Amino acid sequence: MSALMETEPQTHAGKVAIVTGGGRGIGAAIATMLAARGAWVAVLDVDLDLARETAKAFGGFPVACDVADRAQVDAACTAAERELGPADILVNNAGISPKTNGRAFGVQEMPWDEWDRVLAVNLSGAFGMIRALAPGMMARRSGRIVNQASVAGKRYTPIVGCHYTASKAALIGLTKHLSAELGPHGITVNALCPGRIGTALASTVDPRLNEDVLRDTPMGRFGTAEEVARTCCYLTGPDAEFVTGQAVDIAGGWMQT
Repeated sequence: MSALMETEPQTHAGKVAIVTGGGRGIGAAIATMLAARGAWVAVLDVDLDLARETAKAFGGFPVACDVADRAQVDAACTAAERELGPADILVNNAGISPKTNGRAFGVQEMPWDEWDRVLAVNLSGAFGMIRALAPGMMARRSGRIVNQASVAGKRYTPIVGCHYTASKAALIGLTKHLSAELGPHGITVNALCPGRIGTALASTVDPRLNEDVLRDTPMGRFGTAEEVARTCCYLTGPDAEFVTGQAVDIAGGWMQT
């Protein structure tokens, strides 16, 4: 962390950021890079041990939170703002993409409870966080919201199930709607749309699916969590003050050719 602190520009100095799903993977990379750029960061995760491990590296504030639980969302936001101050930045990174034997269920076999859980975490979780924190941002006439969507929200990919695709497509729609609704209050709302990123999550699918993605990616490799984090830092930093309502692909050209 110290080496990162020495090299990262202090574009977020003094800002308060809340990152959901921040205990590992892309969320941990985003939380760490925001902290390296000077932000005070609350790391929310359903697994408190993971949140603590990530937050410990940069002196962040860990909070246990299942974003699908409305009461937990409200309690976590209250705790984070009580500890760090009013939130300037919200990154809705928490998300799930269930697999069984390396593959997602097709629509004909999709269990209702799995469908409900994915929509509750990926979509309603983001809505709940925004609902809790947007009023304060509106009162201060300033705020940055970034939603973790996916290229799967724009086009078909066989790696994920229809529940994940539906949740991410809806999240992009929510992003665009709220960019218009909250823009007059000085708040920007954007979405990140990663392609295949080389995290532990990528290893949970049939290796042949990953090979297909790699073959179809013009840049010839998977992305990194840090590359997603840098895009998030741009969207939440001073250079993106007039950027809102965007769903930014970070996919190395996958599914664009």
